Amino acid sequence: MTMKQTLMVSVLAASLMALAHSGARAAEGGASKDDAVAMVKKGVAQIKSAGADKAYAEFNDKANAAYHDRDLYLVVYGLDGTVMSHGANPKMIGKNLIDLKDIDGKAFVRERVELGKKQASFWQDYKFTNPENKKIEPKSMYCERLNETVVCGGIYK
Repeated sequence: MTMKQTLMVSVLAASLMALAHSGARAAEGGASKDDAVAMVKKGVAQIKSAGADKAYAEFNDKANAAYHDRDLYLVVYGLDGTVMSHGANPKMIGKNLIDLKDIDGKAFVRERVELGKKQASFWQDYKFTNPENKKIEPKSMYCERLNETVVCGGIYK
Protein backbone atom coordinates (compact mmCIF):
# COMPACT_ATOMS: atom_id res chain seq x y z
CA MET A 1 0.00 0.00 0.00
CA THR A 2 1.19 3.51 -0.71
CA MET A 3 1.43 6.12 2.02
CA LYS A 4 -1.65 7.86 0.58
CA GLN A 5 -3.67 4.61 0.61
CA THR A 6 -2.59 3.89 4.20
CA LEU A 7 -3.68 7.37 5.24
CA MET A 8 -7.05 6.94 3.49
CA VAL A 9 -7.62 3.58 5.22
CA SER A 10 -6.74 5.15 8.59
CA VAL A 11 -9.16 8.05 8.01
CA LEU A 12 -11.89 5.63 6.94
CA ALA A 13 -11.33 3.43 10.00
CA ALA A 14 -11.46 6.44 12.33
CA SER A 15 -14.66 7.65 10.65
CA LEU A 16 -16.28 4.24 11.02
CA MET A 17 -15.30 4.10 14.69
CA ALA A 18 -16.83 7.54 15.30
CA LEU A 19 -20.00 6.51 13.50
CA ALA A 20 -20.18 3.30 15.52
CA HIS A 21 -19.80 5.30 18.75
CA SER A 22 -22.61 7.68 17.82
CA GLY A 23 -24.78 4.71 16.84
CA ALA A 24 -23.98 3.07 20.17
CA ARG A 25 -25.18 6.23 21.98
CA ALA A 26 -28.49 6.02 20.13
CA ALA A 27 -28.74 2.29 20.82
CA GLU A 28 -28.00 2.91 24.50
CA GLY A 29 -30.98 5.23 24.54
CA GLY A 30 -29.21 8.41 25.61
CA ALA A 31 -31.32 11.56 25.60
CA SER A 32 -31.47 13.71 22.47
CA LYS A 33 -31.15 17.47 21.99
CA ASP A 34 -34.93 17.65 21.57
CA ASP A 35 -35.35 15.80 24.89
CA ALA A 36 -33.08 18.32 26.64
CA VAL A 37 -34.90 21.35 25.20
CA ALA A 38 -38.29 19.88 26.14
CA MET A 39 -37.20 19.09 29.71
CA VAL A 40 -35.72 22.55 30.26
CA LYS A 41 -38.90 24.19 28.95
CA LYS A 42 -40.98 21.94 31.23
CA GLY A 43 -38.73 22.87 34.18
CA VAL A 44 -38.98 26.60 33.47
CA ALA A 45 -42.78 26.29 33.27
CA GLN A 46 -42.82 24.39 36.58
CA ILE A 47 -40.74 27.05 38.34
CA LYS A 48 -43.10 29.74 37.04
CA SER A 49 -46.25 27.88 38.09
CA ALA A 50 -45.24 26.12 41.33
CA GLY A 51 -42.47 28.39 42.56
CA ALA A 52 -38.75 27.76 42.77
CA ASP A 53 -38.70 25.84 46.07
CA LYS A 54 -41.29 23.26 45.02
CA ALA A 55 -39.87 22.94 41.50
CA TYR A 56 -36.27 22.53 42.71
CA ALA A 57 -37.37 19.77 45.11
CA GLU A 58 -38.96 17.96 42.16
CA PHE A 59 -35.82 18.40 40.01
CA ASN A 60 -33.63 17.03 42.83
CA ASP A 61 -35.80 13.93 43.40
CA LYS A 62 -34.13 11.20 41.33
CA ALA A 63 -37.34 9.12 41.55
CA ASN A 64 -39.27 11.86 39.73
CA ALA A 65 -39.32 10.61 36.12
CA ALA A 66 -40.66 13.95 34.90
CA TYR A 67 -37.21 15.48 35.53
CA HIS A 68 -34.94 12.43 35.26
CA ASP A 69 -34.84 10.67 31.91
CA ARG A 70 -31.93 8.27 31.33
CA ASP A 71 -28.82 10.51 31.41
CA LEU A 72 -30.88 13.73 31.28
CA TYR A 73 -31.64 15.78 34.39
CA LEU A 74 -31.99 19.46 35.27
CA VAL A 75 -29.57 21.80 37.00
CA VAL A 76 -30.24 25.39 37.99
CA TYR A 77 -27.49 27.93 38.63
CA GLY A 78 -27.79 31.42 40.04
CA LEU A 79 -26.09 33.99 37.84
CA ASP A 80 -23.32 34.15 40.47
CA GLY A 81 -22.48 30.45 39.93
CA THR A 82 -24.33 29.06 42.95
CA VAL A 83 -26.11 25.74 42.41
CA MET A 84 -29.81 26.15 43.17
CA SER A 85 -30.82 22.64 42.06
CA HIS A 86 -28.93 19.59 40.76
CA GLY A 87 -30.79 16.53 39.55
CA ALA A 88 -27.74 14.24 39.57
CA ASN A 89 -25.89 15.40 42.68
CA PRO A 90 -27.90 17.18 45.39
CA LYS A 91 -24.68 17.60 47.44
CA MET A 92 -23.81 20.45 45.06
CA ILE A 93 -26.85 22.52 46.06
CA GLY A 94 -25.86 25.79 47.71
CA LYS A 95 -22.24 25.60 46.52
CA ASN A 96 -20.77 28.31 44.36
CA LEU A 97 -19.03 26.54 41.48
CA ILE A 98 -18.12 29.60 39.42
CA ASP A 99 -14.48 28.48 39.16
CA LEU A 100 -15.18 24.79 38.45
CA LYS A 101 -13.32 23.55 35.38
CA ASP A 102 -13.75 20.48 33.23
CA ILE A 103 -10.94 18.03 32.43
CA ASP A 104 -9.70 20.34 29.65
CA GLY A 105 -9.50 23.34 31.98
CA LYS A 106 -12.66 25.01 30.66
CA ALA A 107 -14.39 27.11 33.35
CA PHE A 108 -17.78 25.88 32.21
CA VAL A 109 -19.88 27.25 35.08
CA ARG A 110 -18.41 30.73 34.60
CA GLU A 111 -19.04 30.46 30.86
CA ARG A 112 -22.60 29.21 31.48
CA VAL A 113 -23.60 32.08 33.73
CA GLU A 114 -21.94 34.64 31.44
CA LEU A 115 -23.90 33.22 28.49
CA GLY A 116 -27.02 33.30 30.66
CA LYS A 117 -26.52 37.00 31.38
CA LYS A 118 -26.36 37.76 27.64
CA GLN A 119 -28.77 35.29 26.02
CA ALA A 120 -32.27 34.04 26.77
CA SER A 121 -31.27 30.51 25.67
CA PHE A 122 -28.12 28.79 24.45
CA TRP A 123 -26.20 25.53 24.01
CA GLN A 124 -22.86 24.99 25.74
CA ASP A 125 -20.28 22.23 25.18
CA TYR A 126 -17.88 20.89 27.82
CA LYS A 127 -16.87 17.57 29.40
CA PHE A 128 -18.57 16.09 32.45
CA THR A 129 -19.06 12.79 34.25
CA ASN A 130 -22.01 10.84 32.88
CA PRO A 131 -24.07 9.69 35.90
CA GLU A 132 -25.12 6.53 34.03
CA ASN A 133 -21.65 5.11 33.35
CA LYS A 134 -19.39 7.32 35.55
CA LYS A 135 -17.17 8.17 32.54
CA ILE A 136 -16.10 11.69 31.59
CA GLU A 137 -17.76 12.41 28.24
CA PRO A 138 -18.41 15.36 25.95
CA LYS A 139 -21.66 17.02 26.94
CA SER A 140 -23.93 19.63 25.37
CA MET A 141 -26.03 21.62 27.79
CA TYR A 142 -29.16 23.52 26.76
CA CYS A 143 -29.97 26.43 29.08
CA GLU A 144 -32.65 29.07 29.44
CA ARG A 145 -32.37 32.16 31.60
CA LEU A 146 -35.18 32.63 34.11
CA ASN A 147 -34.92 35.78 36.21
CA GLU A 148 -31.53 35.55 37.98
CA THR A 149 -30.95 31.86 37.13
CA VAL A 150 -30.15 29.57 34.24
CA VAL A 151 -32.13 26.33 33.99
CA CYS A 152 -30.20 23.66 32.11
CA GLY A 153 -30.45 20.09 30.88
CA GLY A 154 -27.77 18.31 28.92
CA ILE A 155 -27.00 15.36 26.73
CA TYR A 156 -23.89 13.25 26.51
CA LYS A 157 -22.43 12.76 23.06
